[in-house]
Amino acid sequence: MTGGHRSTPPEEMDRLRCYLEAVVADRRCPVHTAVAFNAAYFGYELGGEGYGNGPFDLDAFPSLTLGDEVSALPVGALVRIETGSDPLYAEIVYKEGRHPGVEEGVSVPAWASGAPAGAQGPGVQQEATNAVRRELLVPDLTAFGPALQLSEAKLKRFRARQKWLNKDGHVVVDARYVSAPAAGLDDTTAFVHNLLTDQRESLMSPLVPVSVAHLAGGSGEERMQDALLGLMDAVDHALRTSAALRSWGHYALTRSHIGAGLCHDGPLGGADLHALAGSLERGAVPDTRRRHGLNSSRTVYTAIGPWLRGVDGAEPLLTGVAYAVSVCRANLAVTDFVRGDTDNGLRPESDVRITLDDDFESGGIWRSHHPGSQEADDSDPLSPAGRGWRDTVNPPESRAAVIVQQRAPEAEQPADACPADTPLADHEGIGLPNYLRINDSEVCWQVPLRLAHLMEDRLPLSRMVRDGLGHLGMDTVPVRLELSHPGGMADVSEEVQEVVLDLTEETGMLCNVQWPIDFFPGLRLHIQWPRGGTVFRLYTVELEEPVDIDGQLVTHRYDSSVLTREGAPGSSRDGDSSAGLDTRRLVLRAVRRFGRLTPDGHALLDRTALPRGIYDTTPAPHQVTALEQAVDELLAERHLYAATGSRGADGEPHHPARDGESAIALIGYAPNPVVVPRPGPGAGALPQNKGREHFVHGFLRRLPAGHEPTGAQRAAYREHCRHVGKADGWELPHGYTFVTAHARRR
Repeated sequence: MTGGHRSTPPEEMDRLRCYLEAVVADRRCPVHTAVAFNAAYFGYELGGEGYGNGPFDLDAFPSLTLGDEVSALPVGALVRIETGSDPLYAEIVYKEGRHPGVEEGVSVPAWASGAPAGAQGPGVQQEATNAVRRELLVPDLTAFGPALQLSEAKLKRFRARQKWLNKDGHVVVDARYVSAPAAGLDDTTAFVHNLLTDQRESLMSPLVPVSVAHLAGGSGEERMQDALLGLMDAVDHALRTSAALRSWGHYALTRSHIGAGLCHDGPLGGADLHALAGSLERGAVPDTRRRHGLNSSRTVYTAIGPWLRGVDGAEPLLTGVAYAVSVCRANLAVTDFVRGDTDNGLRPESDVRITLDDDFESGGIWRSHHPGSQEADDSDPLSPAGRGWRDTVNPPESRAAVIVQQRAPEAEQPADACPADTPLADHEGIGLPNYLRINDSEVCWQVPLRLAHLMEDRLPLSRMVRDGLGHLGMDTVPVRLELSHPGGMADVSEEVQEVVLDLTEETGMLCNVQWPIDFFPGLRLHIQWPRGGTVFRLYTVELEEPVDIDGQLVTHRYDSSVLTREGAPGSSRDGDSSAGLDTRRLVLRAVRRFGRLTPDGHALLDRTALPRGIYDTTPAPHQVTALEQAVDELLAERHLYAATGSRGADGEPHHPARDGESAIALIGYAPNPVVVPRPGPGAGALPQNKGREHFVHGFLRRLPAGHEPTGAQRAAYREHCRHVGKADGWELPHGYTFVTAHARRR
């Protein structure tokens, strides 16, 4: 491997790739090529041990202190962060430029995009020697195993004091380079230089599996440098050719990690990253109301780091190594947008060209320019061009004013029409957990309820739960479930349940759960687990206004994609079948169950595939006629909508239609929520008392054994079902009574 990947036998490259895939899956951070080299050369052990048994003299690590001026360190450097007591030993797993002009809440100056080390302003640069650049370093404080880790509580105090770590658990320093050209070295060369200087003692240790001096055939500086560059090339090739990994620059993440993040609808989920990509285009479109005579040319520079920090609720995803994950995921989302929805970076519809301008400063800076057609060329839009700095040094002759701003998330597109830029592809992994907060005392996450969970009285949990309770040494553990369903139909007996935790499942599973009668597929569940405990707390959150979705009254927060797929006609907690459905409902079921999902719950189906989604065999002519009539009626009544897609040479349908492909007719379903007004005060309203008034929806309540509901309660339930359009029966279930909607204070 010292000769690079081309000199490495395929079977050896496969072994290296397999190990590195396991390392990337094991670590919580993106794995840079330099970090992957450290893992392979120094022996990173999976399962939490890390470099704990590595050949290191910890006291020889270079020292870091928040806010100091220090010799520049590359990603992959092993460091000692000084504190008032115990030092923190860490591996630098990510770094970015943090010019003082690019801070949270401050506009991004154009000259900072692509500026060299030592830049002080537009076209202003320090002397060529001792160039200094402000940099943010992200340390992995768990890299050396549990023996050298501080408690989470102590790390929280360090972050709160912001003396050795900043509030996000990062280290911001003024990195000193011997010259401006030295600051421009590529990551690999800079890391190799670090190995041969600061890390030389560990590199040459007799405790490593095999010394690079032995591999190079000598300890001469040039020989070892060539050998290290060859090894770095082999490691980089293994990461980039892995089917399980995806890279942003030199940083690799597992595809499953990226996909899980894009599927959730919390902060920095798919909706936010979709808004980020859209904002790059919309931010450069000139205001049509501008006064006559003003130049319509416009350039916008968007820094990813500040943009992410502007998203509400994103703070937990921007601390520690999670910040590096969020930055890489955001840049990959924009990359996919540029590759899939633009022509060499140009959006013809808006005449905006989007290109990567700086891949280092503030997590990456993207440039959007209008009119893009005037500067479109054959250059790679994903290769950092540095035009922000270059244009301030040598301004174009007809250069328009450069507008630099930090973009806030755009509002989501309304759900009453199919998004025009949504590909016709399944929203893979619907219902994946969205982890909200993980700390030293509890794990909290949210997940949509699935139809299978309702039917089988179970709930999958987080793998952290299984691992956290593995010390009990039992496959099944009795636990308590505390359920809160404000404004819903939870019975008293369902609020505190004794359930079974099955630890034989991959992620852990709660079994024998009694779900309240109004729980439905897609209902968003919030779950809390105090670490090490045997109590789980589950709660739902009411919508500000209840909504009606195709005759279903929804009063609590929900996941649109799960509701579309698993709330289709014929699906209920008692079964999932098309038996007994009329033709119209069979069509709706087929579109929702077999159509391709978008993240906001739209489902699109090739119209010619509709009979195959309903009938097991070729339908009779009269059945085809009935289907077409039902489709036309549903389109006329706007329960479905028509769209045009295309079919590729491989037979796959696409939406929107692609140039050069044959057009096909699509039918789509959109979950259009209609706000249901709450009943106003009237006869029978409760007297006004002290406290905050809140509305309680009508709900079912379990009756004690031997009791029956009154005729008035049966009639009230039938009226409630008629009002909300309930289609699966209007009679009270056996053993329940109905409590009408009312207001109360507490």
